[in-house]
Amino acid sequence: MRARGISYDTGFVHNGSTGRKNFTPELVEQELRVIRDELHCDAVRVMGGDPDRLELAAGCAAGLGLEVWFSPYPLELTAAEMLSLFADCAERAERLRQRGAEVVFVTGAELSLMNKGFLPGDSTEDRVALLGEPDLLRRHIGEVGARVNEFLGEAVALVRERFGGKVTYASVPLERVDWTPFDIASMDIYRSAGTADSFAESVPALVTSLQLPLAITEFGSASYRGAGDAGARGLEIVEEDGTTRAPVRLDGVYARDEAGQARYLRELLTAFDAGGVDSAFVFTFALYDFPHRPGGDPRDDLDLASYGIVRVLKDRLGTTYPGVPWEPKAAFGALADFYRDHRPA
Repeated sequence: MRARGISYDTGFVHNGSTGRKNFTPELVEQELRVIRDELHCDAVRVMGGDPDRLELAAGCAAGLGLEVWFSPYPLELTAAEMLSLFADCAERAERLRQRGAEVVFVTGAELSLMNKGFLPGDSTEDRVALLGEPDLLRRHIGEVGARVNEFLGEAVALVRERFGGKVTYASVPLERVDWTPFDIASMDIYRSAGTADSFAESVPALVTSLQLPLAITEFGSASYRGAGDAGARGLEIVEEDGTTRAPVRLDGVYARDEAGQARYLRELLTAFDAGGVDSAFVFTFALYDFPHRPGGDPRDDLDLASYGIVRVLKDRLGTTYPGVPWEPKAAFGALADFYRDHRPA
């Protein structure tokens, strides 16, 4: 792979509430330095809904020599609100690019699932639930593809007026994106129990079917036993606050399986590398809204549902890397080893 990456959460915004309260310039720099030096990444996808936070983290990553994928991530926004967010972020990304940074602009992600107007449903949960009803979903495939592509055509034109670098979009397969306006085709792809047997073999065919380099902008696993079988739906074991969507607790008792998370990452990275994927971004470094809470009610240990490769600690600092409130999981070491051993020639 040309670019070995990971996503970096700056805080998602939902109904005006921004996640990840623990966000300071000092901590961001420490974490991005770990991403570069310890994980051997040469690219980072900076994600979130707050343009100021995105710009801060992207600037820090660029200062460390990382390729930056500037990725505003709208949640439950109208088309007009999304276009406003993209315009603002495109101007910020261009300022960074003009200073000499390698920047790719990601024009949103999974829009049909995360925002209204593309699929039926008043909430993300309603729309994601359609994925479990294939017969019903098939009725909407053509319609959702047309709506997504119409919106992306407008969004890309707006972005290119403000940003002179490469542009992509983090898609899901059901959207059937027309990649003509883009420089890179990007997809969020997870292996689940239903796709496990054919997953590795499907990657080269996907790569060769496209006229553009393929980036996998999101893939990974949560940390509980069986999470790999759930693929992208591992967070469904979490009960959320109805207004803010902040995680509250797990819906039951689950066994920790960090080895399974690490194995999942190794297997997918191997498939992507062998299949000719251009760039890959593990989801994700840390999810601060899913802290590790050992010793109490096991349903309160939100880290089990986290796709983060570090365990976020509640009200204390870790010891492996002084000054940061987390400890590496097994997946951290697996990713570091893979990226170290698969540096581009």
